[in-house]
Amino acid sequence: MLYPHTKATLAVLYQAPVIPVLTVKDIEDALAQARALIAGGLTVLEITLRTPAAMSAVTALAKAFPDACIGAGTIVEPEQIQAAADAGAGFLVSPGMTPGLLDAAVRSPVPLLPGAATASEAMALRESGFRAMKFFPAEPAGGAKYLSSLGGPLPDLIFCPTGGIDLQKAASYLALANVACVGGSWMVAPGLLAAKDFGKVEQLAREASALGRRP
Repeated sequence: MLYPHTKATLAVLYQAPVIPVLTVKDIEDALAQARALIAGGLTVLEITLRTPAAMSAVTALAKAFPDACIGAGTIVEPEQIQAAADAGAGFLVSPGMTPGLLDAAVRSPVPLLPGAATASEAMALRESGFRAMKFFPAEPAGGAKYLSSLGGPLPDLIFCPTGGIDLQKAASYLALANVACVGGSWMVAPGLLAAKDFGKVEQLAREASALGRRP
């Protein structure tokens, strides 16, 4: 049986070639990052739940940018799934998957993208009904060459590789048949945010949104 949100998950992943991964210090910071990224053409954003302001930022961005798709990442506890959905997240992302998360994911009102780093993990998720998953950590786990090799025995799986990816590496991943999009934070690097150089953030977002992708 397929994961109930399979079609919705794929719809999110195919909206844009790159999903920016944001770490936010407060709501003002979140709004500034999102404004620049969306202006640059990236309308699917993942807020990592790594800071105290993250959940509130999900709510603020979902309200401020109703035409964008705001997700919550770094889902590592089952209770975070409902909390993030209640906060307004349109999708959820986990670095991996556990039995508790799996049970909660099936009941989730919004799509959850689970993480896998090996063939065995990808097969286990496939056996649980998932056809879309995050390949994480992408570069340390083997990069585009490794992910391409998974396409042979597992041709029905679609991935969003994340972890150590920049503009050049993103192009290599997007050329793969089993990749829908990539996740990355090079557009919102700490130095750019510290300098409040949101013009550069927008420029990098525009470059990312123009990346080619297989149809």
